[in-house]
Amino acid sequence: MSLLTTPFSKEPPFTHGQTPRTAVLYCNLGTPDEPTTPAVRRFLAEFLGDPRVVEIPRLLWLMILHGIILRVRPAKSAAKYATVWLPEGSPLKIWTEKQAKLLQGWLAQRGHDVQVRYAMRYGSTSIASQLDALKAAGTTRVLILPAYPQYSATTTASLFDAVYQWAGQVRNLPEFRFINHYHDDARYIAALADTVQRYWQAHGRPDVLVMSFHGVPERTLHLGDPYHCECFKTARLVAEQLGLSKAQFKVTFQSRLGRAKWLEPYTEPTLIEMGKSSVKRVDVICPAFTSDCLETLEEINQEAREAFLHAGGKEFHYIPCLNDDPAWITALADLTAQHLQGWPTQVAPDATALAASQAAALALGAKR
Repeated sequence: MSLLTTPFSKEPPFTHGQTPRTAVLYCNLGTPDEPTTPAVRRFLAEFLGDPRVVEIPRLLWLMILHGIILRVRPAKSAAKYATVWLPEGSPLKIWTEKQAKLLQGWLAQRGHDVQVRYAMRYGSTSIASQLDALKAAGTTRVLILPAYPQYSATTTASLFDAVYQWAGQVRNLPEFRFINHYHDDARYIAALADTVQRYWQAHGRPDVLVMSFHGVPERTLHLGDPYHCECFKTARLVAEQLGLSKAQFKVTFQSRLGRAKWLEPYTEPTLIEMGKSSVKRVDVICPAFTSDCLETLEEINQEAREAFLHAGGKEFHYIPCLNDDPAWITALADLTAQHLQGWPTQVAPDATALAASQAAALALGAKR
């Protein structure tokens, strides 16, 4: 009887006395490599094949996914991606990469000697590949920072799953820390409110501010997922910061998939009802998305806009995501520094000036 062994990956070369390194892995959901049917099919197969994302009997779902959805949806989704694709590539990837570079710069200016990398839960620049690269560079401590402010098993927990799956193949593990959520972090809330205020200063105020969050099936709420409550708390705190009454803002949920009941109210039907009523102007912001992507640029700024105006509304304004807004990057740096406490990341004072200079050059390059 043979003994089964776990196929641990080979450890990278190690030199005694080498300096332990600390890193931050900034993780987002992911994107197809290009706006084509084959690329979108590969992406959706991985994304929708995640049991955290779709919680129905596995065999039944795989039959539906591969027998129906992946035969029909990729071409339609590819056409939508094509309407928001930039010369440099996917908006989600562009913004996530830029945020990671700016975060690296902000932390260096504060004297933190850490490496910041970005990774995607699905598709290219995978979490496993980035953890491999960090380990090869001698990293011994990794802070996992999700781009999702609100916790959900469908997003945050799935991201952590990918880290655990990688860890299951590694012999000498780095020390990990995980940030679960920051939906009510005062700095994140202030950055959101500041984005809205600046938009209103330039474009005037709406009749109603709609805060549209990505939806999840309603059953996840009843099973104990905190996402619904965290979305409403984010919206309430932003509204308080903006001085809005309950009649001046509305929370909705978008991106419904399938026929099951999802968190309500749904974004597009709500906007249609507003268009049919006395609401003449709506502004829409998507607080759950820290980077503009298909769901904000196409689903909201194209489809939802058309639905509202067709229903009788007069003005529709989409307020962009936080993206590379300085207040947001500062908030992200504050949050990261808070969770790095206790790890020896501070460089000597004489090295801080050099790190700040390098960070400034890096930040300048990211803005170009």
